[in-house]
Amino acid sequence: MSATNSFAGLQATLDQLLANDNLRSLRTLEKREGAYVWLAGKKYLNCSSNDYLGLAVDLSLQNIFFALRTQANSLSEYSPGASSSRLLTGTQAPHVRLEKTLAQRYNREAALSFTSGYHANVGILPALLSPQDMVFSDRLNHASLIDGIRLSGAKLYRYHHLDYAHLKQLLQKHRAQGKNAVIITESIFSMDGDVADLPQLVTLKQKYSAWLYVDEAHAVGVCGNSGLGVSETTNTIQDIDFLVGTFGKALAALGAYLVADQVVKDYLINTMRSFIFTTALPPIQTQWLNFLWEQLPQLQSRRDHLKYLAAQFRTALKIAGLQTRGESHIIPILLGENAQTLRTANFLQENGFLLFAIRPPTVPKGTSRLRISLTADMTWQDLEPIVPLIKSML
Repeated sequence: MSATNSFAGLQATLDQLLANDNLRSLRTLEKREGAYVWLAGKKYLNCSSNDYLGLAVDLSLQNIFFALRTQANSLSEYSPGASSSRLLTGTQAPHVRLEKTLAQRYNREAALSFTSGYHANVGILPALLSPQDMVFSDRLNHASLIDGIRLSGAKLYRYHHLDYAHLKQLLQKHRAQGKNAVIITESIFSMDGDVADLPQLVTLKQKYSAWLYVDEAHAVGVCGNSGLGVSETTNTIQDIDFLVGTFGKALAALGAYLVADQVVKDYLINTMRSFIFTTALPPIQTQWLNFLWEQLPQLQSRRDHLKYLAAQFRTALKIAGLQTRGESHIIPILLGENAQTLRTANFLQENGFLLFAIRPPTVPKGTSRLRISLTADMTWQDLEPIVPLIKSML
């Protein structure tokens, strides 16, 4: 059998994805400048970035950071690679400082860092849970959470999105049947931009003797007076058993972290496969993160600007009669079918706005959408033309 024939099934799948307007491809970014990017020689407003505070393109901040590097400390603390897993020789002084800072900022016993948010969720949950345990998960939780739950083997109960009456029914019916139970949610949901009711989840987890696992990936840096997330805004940090955050979005870096009790950190160091068998974060990344955590409380003006942009944008959508959801800096515009969504996304790209069609399986069938990610380096003048352009396509 030739190599071509042996992959015929793969090609058939790709052909079907193309026929369904669901084929994806990679694009090479040529240059970034503030809220704008260049692709294939054309300038676009970048509406698809997770750089919510604009830190990834803040050259003045980066210049301050690199000025801290000296010949004496460059090799050990600004190395481009850790060259080992954390349990061998990968743990270095910047990692230790970062985790101490995280624990102090959240006023928790311990913190543990990871090489990505995906690694965190697919590693923590299987380490903690077994087939004798149960999970109560929001139906729209991120793929990394879903994969972590599957790997754990725990019994899964999915509650309707943000429907805590349904969650309560499931807890009442099933909680007594398992050993440990965990309620899992994102704080800001990545595709709808809506926000979980963390105080209500705390009440339910206490009433039914469950753990609460909150992924703050899209809230860290953006929400709270210090940028700690929705948990800071709602004063629930101390009530969340497993609080996961990411470095790869508003903090313009790589990796993720967990803040929890010390016993949880010690347990995961010994049992979490995606931690044990992965090279540590590069020291230069952890140095950048140590630097940024010092800046984070002083970035309130950027957080306020994001809120202003989100309010302006949602008002414009409402006036235009377009369907949206949520209440955060992530703004979905629901168009329904793949073909219409692709046509609209392509039209916006032709007019200088870099955003893409979000389609199944990322979102449920029939809810294909445009997803606008606002960043603090945008202005309302940058964004204002988008709504009439979308309206003209419908």
